[in-house]
Amino acid sequence: MASKLKEPHVVIFPFMAQGHTLPLLDLSKALSQRHIKVTIITTPSNSISISNYIPNYPSISLAQIPFPSIPGLPKGCENTTQLPSMEFFLTFLQATKHLQKPFEQVLRQMSESNTLPICVISDFFLGWTLAPCKALGIPRLVFHGMGVFSMAVAKTAWVQAESHETNSITESDPMYLPGIEIPFVLTGADLPEGINTPHHDDPYSQFLAEAAKAEINSWGVVVNSFLELEGNFVSPLESFYQNGAKAWCLGPLCLYDDSEECFHGSLDRHQHEVIMKWLDEHTLPASVIFVCFGTQAHIPPAQLDEVAYGLEDAKVPFLWVVRSDIWSLPDGMEERVKGKGLIIREWVDQPAILKHSAIGGFFSHCGWNSILESLSVGVPILAWPMIAEQALNARLVVEGLHVGVGIEKMQGADAKVIGVSREAICRGVKELMEGCQGRIARDESQTLGEVARQAVKEAGSSYLSLRKLIDQLCAS
Repeated sequence: MASKLKEPHVVIFPFMAQGHTLPLLDLSKALSQRHIKVTIITTPSNSISISNYIPNYPSISLAQIPFPSIPGLPKGCENTTQLPSMEFFLTFLQATKHLQKPFEQVLRQMSESNTLPICVISDFFLGWTLAPCKALGIPRLVFHGMGVFSMAVAKTAWVQAESHETNSITESDPMYLPGIEIPFVLTGADLPEGINTPHHDDPYSQFLAEAAKAEINSWGVVVNSFLELEGNFVSPLESFYQNGAKAWCLGPLCLYDDSEECFHGSLDRHQHEVIMKWLDEHTLPASVIFVCFGTQAHIPPAQLDEVAYGLEDAKVPFLWVVRSDIWSLPDGMEERVKGKGLIIREWVDQPAILKHSAIGGFFSHCGWNSILESLSVGVPILAWPMIAEQALNARLVVEGLHVGVGIEKMQGADAKVIGVSREAICRGVKELMEGCQGRIARDESQTLGEVARQAVKEAGSSYLSLRKLIDQLCAS
């Protein structure tokens, strides 16, 4: 059994991807604020950025374990952002299994020094962490980078797909998902890749199945969400777990950071000051659209051209974070958008940008962290989902919560090369920033933002859930 310490201790093991790591670092800060020791387990390369993110939290420490070198994975890749392409993703996932033995050694060292944690919180992809936890009597909680709605839908659709012996639901077929009341229609096109296949016998699906089996047998699941946002979907999600395991809604985790800005060492401070100065010059509130599509999806240069032309044609001031080493602005555009648009190619402090009064909308890929960061400060979203569960997130944002505007994707042969036309981008930007649907989305997002901020304050739903979680773990 885990030892009963005067100062409780929690071990956190994030998956090596920005979108999975950052919310768990915010959770570490929240636990630290409640006088709980936190040990974050990571690899040498990832420890650098993690240390930069938590410089003023002495009760948070790092335990490094070596990342394995395996055939088929480029040398030095310890984070998904370092992968040459997502074709290496499965190999990367399989490589993490080699971390099980050094992870178990860390726990056994804690046992020998009488510092066993009250729990381990590890990522869904790290399902192999369950066995060492069980061996030492430590409760394991699972963390996804997803919200409650997307998890409940994905799990239900997975089970439903396995019950179909031959055919899966087509991209245009409406789905019926038993046990989940959804106020809009979903189709097969909304599901994450690999969910909607009948046999799940490919290597990626088999990896997911192993991780899901470990999840079902874990103590519970920690969710970066809050009950007022997704409470209707908690019960359907909890139905997948055994022994009464709960889904603990503790978010938005980004709101637990009590610093003025989430600035850390991987950011260029001079660039940050340039961005803030540029935004300060736009004195009209909510007049600038922020454009950022995350770190994982590869956007071809032809599509980036369409984005550039669409933003130019919309004639709305924009701040655009471009993550491509091979693309440059179309000829003559830099001069034409001077003063109207600012293009940045390095990592930025997204929460600080979204908080700025000049920002009136967020043109986003609909990653869950980005959605929460945007809604937490009352900024509506122009939704362009690309990979993973982002299509489900987008549907929730636009049709479920009415805090965003959708964007029309191209159909036909060119759709995989150029998914969204400049005309659709222009229309979407103008609607979000100037149209009737955009005004509704802004009002709804501002209302929801206030609810989100209250959720993490004392007596708020997420604050109380975190306290109850800690109390139950300390008593077990």
